[in-house]
Amino acid sequence: MNFTLLITVLITAITLVVAAYVIAKLIGPRSYNKVKGEPYECGIPTHGSSWLPMSVGFYLFAILFLMFDIETVFLYPWAVVVGEFGPMALVTIGFFLLVLVFGLAYAWRKGALEWK
Repeated sequence: MNFTLLITVLITAITLVVAAYVIAKLIGPRSYNKVKGEPYECGIPTHGSSWLPMSVGFYLFAILFLMFDIETVFLYPWAVVVGEFGPMALVTIGFFLLVLVFGLAYAWRKGALEWK
């Protein structure tokens, strides 16, 4: 196997990243003051701490959404080639969907889908 192309691409990528970093450091502004380090949103200065506690339910709901969304995307390639693989493809996707349903049932039973 000839790795010349792969090595060329890697060297080019590394060179471009390093060059961009060095150029930014050389010509970029170097001024810093206390105001630049303060949190700022929508033109209104913040009062108090910017670290507000968030409910873990938001993160859990987002993770569950991403998990089921990505797993659903895996169904498309399967649907495209299902005719070529025959009954074994149906058994495999049936098992895949069964795992998805059990995962959803588990999350539902644990209360992960309820807003509290």
